[in-house]
Amino acid sequence: MSDDAPEVPPSAAPASPLEPWPDTVRWRSISTDLIWVELLRLAAGVAVVAAVLGVGWALTGSWPFGLALGAVVLFALWRVVTIVRAVRAWGYAEREDDLLVRHGLLVRRLSIVPYSRMQFVDVSAGPLERAFDLATVQLHTAAAASDARVPGLRPAEASRLRDRLTTLGEDRAEGL
Repeated sequence: MSDDAPEVPPSAAPASPLEPWPDTVRWRSISTDLIWVELLRLAAGVAVVAAVLGVGWALTGSWPFGLALGAVVLFALWRVVTIVRAVRAWGYAEREDDLLVRHGLLVRRLSIVPYSRMQFVDVSAGPLERAFDLATVQLHTAAAASDARVPGLRPAEASRLRDRLTTLGEDRAEGL
């Protein structure tokens, strides 16, 4: 490497494709209460599997059941850490012509949904989400592969986002 190469200042370094507009986008985070919802879902699943393995171990005394039970506990501990980090990785941003949604830890994903492509917007809340006063906004487009959803919103914010996206979608679709 030559010493003649100009040094690129850090601010001029190319941005990651997952952060294409760091200065122009105002990201909003979701509620961290979603962590508790996901932890309770995990606990329910782990409790069922652990109960089955525990009964099998108690009845047979076979060490593979104990080994499997230990693996389930280790998996649960790993999932606790990833749930916390995954919920904090969610974000969304409303721009003039589209909605940006980002999420993911190992595989990061940035979805850009133009308002003119939206067909309808769903707001849903399961029993656990309702218990924590949360809702999920799901955007539906003509593309079957689009996965634009924003979980962990307070119901008032979910309603506001739904209404805004619906209005913007109608306005943009009129021009087609």
